[in-house]
This record gives sequence, structure tokens and C-alpha cells, in this order.
Amino acid sequence: MDMTKVANVILYMLHKQVNHLNDKKLSIMLFLMDYNHQKYCGEKIFGDEYIKEKRHPEPKIISELFDIIANSEDLEEDDARLYLIQELLEYIDIEVVEKKNFIELKFLKMQEEFDDTIFSKDEMKTIHKIVSTYIDTTARNIANDTFKLEEVRNTALNEKII
Repeated sequence: MDMTKVANVILYMLHKQVNHLNDKKLSIMLFLMDYNHQKYCGEKIFGDEYIKEKRHPEPKIISELFDIIANSEDLEEDDARLYLIQELLEYIDIEVVEKKNFIELKFLKMQEEFDDTIFSKDEMKTIHKIVSTYIDTTARNIANDTFKLEEVRNTALNEKII
């Protein structure tokens, strides 16, 4: 799991002023970036596994980290997940917004600027393509698009897509 790349793609999305950006939309966009990149370039960008859930594919590690943040869960000092969360928070701030039936995470820019040098040219092409396509789309509508993909439809619920 490459947290530096995840953090930088969030900075990129903030820089591009992606609308409706929250933990759900980010998770789906990470899936689409990794899915497209693996399909055309043979490898994933971020290194997470994506599991088919009822509403959308979910990045296994990122989703777990977001749940920990959303629920203000305390982790042991030697928990690897704590290091990943700390690494993410070196780049961005995360606001926990409590809604009626769920908790939403919003991402806020701090001092760090987007660093395109950590991505290959092909990775940047993939990232740009997905961000451009979904810049104004809601999380729900992007989720619907993932179910148009044959690999997503053919994967059993709670099983790994990629």
C-alpha cells in the first residue's frame, strides 16, 4: 500500500477542485484508477486490494483506515495501520463530518503541494483521465459506473475484484 501516492492523489484532486470529494468518492476513484492502470499497463498504482461490496468496490486497507479515523478508534503504538494513517496525515488533514445516518470524511489541504514526480507518466495519464471524467460526479453515480464493468459484475459479493 503506497500511502504517499494516495495522499498525493488526494492533493491532486483538491488542486483540481473535484466536487463531492469525500471518503466514498475517493475510494471509488482509487479503484477506477487502479483498475484502468492494471488493464492498460499491467499494474496497480496504489497497491490496495479492492473488494466487491453491495454499493461499490472498496479498497480493503484504505476503507479500514477511514473507519478507524471516522470512529476515532485508538490503536496500539506498534499497529501498522497507525503508521499508514500518520503518513496520510503528513500530507492532508481529514475532517470527520457526522451526518444523520453515516460519518463522512472530508479532505483538507495543508501546506503540502501535489508532487507529480512520484508518479510515472503513464500513472499520471490514468489519474488525469479518471479525475477529468468524474470531476463533477457524485459518489453514487460513480459507484453505478463501476457496475458497468464486467469484472465487477462477475465478481461475487465480498470477493476480491483486483
